[in-house]
Amino acid sequence: GSSLRVLSLKQFVMRVSLIFGVAADVQLASFEGSSVTKFVELNDPVMGGQSSGTWNVDGSGFGVFDGEVKDVPSLKAPGFIKAAADGSFPDASGEAGGDVVLSVRTTTPEYAGFRIAFASGTASPSYSCAGGGSIPLSRGCFKAKFSVPAGSDFTEVRVPLSQFSDKWSPSTGEQTTTCADDKDVCPTASTLKGIKRVEVWAEGADGKVHLEIQSIKVSKGQALGARPPTKFDKCSGPVQGNLRYGISGRTTPTVPVTVDANETLAEAVCCDTRTSANAEPQFLYEAPDIQMFSKLDTVTTFYDSVCGLPLFRAPMNRSMDEFKTDTENHGWPSFRTEEAIMENLVTDTKTGFVYSKCGTHLGSYLPDAKGPRWCMDLSCVSGNPAKVLV
Repeated sequence: GSSLRVLSLKQFVMRVSLIFGVAADVQLASFEGSSVTKFVELNDPVMGGQSSGTWNVDGSGFGVFDGEVKDVPSLKAPGFIKAAADGSFPDASGEAGGDVVLSVRTTTPEYAGFRIAFASGTASPSYSCAGGGSIPLSRGCFKAKFSVPAGSDFTEVRVPLSQFSDKWSPSTGEQTTTCADDKDVCPTASTLKGIKRVEVWAEGADGKVHLEIQSIKVSKGQALGARPPTKFDKCSGPVQGNLRYGISGRTTPTVPVTVDANETLAEAVCCDTRTSANAEPQFLYEAPDIQMFSKLDTVTTFYDSVCGLPLFRAPMNRSMDEFKTDTENHGWPSFRTEEAIMENLVTDTKTGFVYSKCGTHLGSYLPDAKGPRWCMDLSCVSGNPAKVLV
């Protein structure tokens, strides 16, 4: 006689994925049934540190990270709390180029210091995740910021692997070298093959912290077919996958009109003609996962998020503080005539619409008492130069 083997849904998806050459999601942490990942909470060890937290697993199947980050009195700067899990994690090399995906919810959505980290290629994960590449032999702990929207339901927060770096300050958690600036700090397929540690942080910002985590995985899942439908797609090509300032982490089209749910914010704002009269959220450049001005040191070139054309260089003929004030007054990055690379811009002074020479919608032309002013969606001017696109 013959026997019939019944596959679970998860087994079926994995089989189909293998047959068609598509990598299945790789689970790094979960808290249901017998597959509970063991995390241990650690408070800031600096003498006088007053931050404190707890970690426990709720019987309903999620981890609970709770506490408060406070200033270290001797440093007059925020400390940290974190929860870490050590062990042998599944090979995630097939997800290279994808995202770390957290299924989370929070009662403290305003908290600005959430971070996720994983360690690989280091003999001592705990040492690397304390040093951040700033002390000898401490490379190999890759860290990135994330934010969690308000709401009572669990939601998927996707953090592109291209936003991680293994060079960051152990004092603040801020990256000292970004993946966009130097590929040497980026996670690779080899890195993802041997993950030894996973950490969730609250760091670099004071405040109450409450985060509930259902799962953490690595996934390539969302990227396919995310461009707007052809009849609404104005862009000359796909949006770049490694946008600067953390913009690639904005995978939800948070615009006030209906667009396809699988579009990213950049695809919706820069490419979809249904949003031509709309913009990205005001003050997005200040969001905890973006913080544009913290990443600008000197004159910076802003590139088209699709084709990589240089569009603006700022600040020019004014200080960084003046550039910042101009931007704060409007709520979007605001550029002046000396900063605009005119040969790459198409400005319709009647409608106020601004496009790049390759067709990407960039934002609005809104002159004021000081003269011409280009108020741009950061989503559309956060690209990498064409010559370094992979």
